[in-house]
Amino acid sequence: QVQPVESGGGLVQAGDSLRLSCVASGGTFSSYLLGWFRQAPGKEREFVAAITFGRTTYYANSLKDRFTISRDNTKNMVFLQMNSLKPEDTAVYYCAAAGATTWPPREETEYDYWGQGTQVTVSS
Repeated sequence: QVQPVESGGGLVQAGDSLRLSCVASGGTFSSYLLGWFRQAPGKEREFVAAITFGRTTYYANSLKDRFTISRDNTKNMVFLQMNSLKPEDTAVYYCAAAGATTWPPREETEYDYWGQGTQVTVSS
């Protein structure tokens, strides 16, 4: 099984950019779709973006103009580049891996393995 571990969160100002990283150790990296979710205080966890091994991507409509997901298959890593950050982007960001599932995997239940999350705080 694969174990995702996120990094790269922090405190930034509105308008700044931030790049999150996730390394997925264990398992066969090529077998998994990878996704990012986020959970803001008092809200449910929501889908952000997903990417296949072949680098086909899918985004939440509200984020696709500012966020970019990518992966480095040689390093078992997935990234989330976030630009023009807003205070409403403040959340814990989670990396997750999905085995056999439908595309696009927008639901939490489609993912098998989750990281512990990394906090992103955007000040106004």
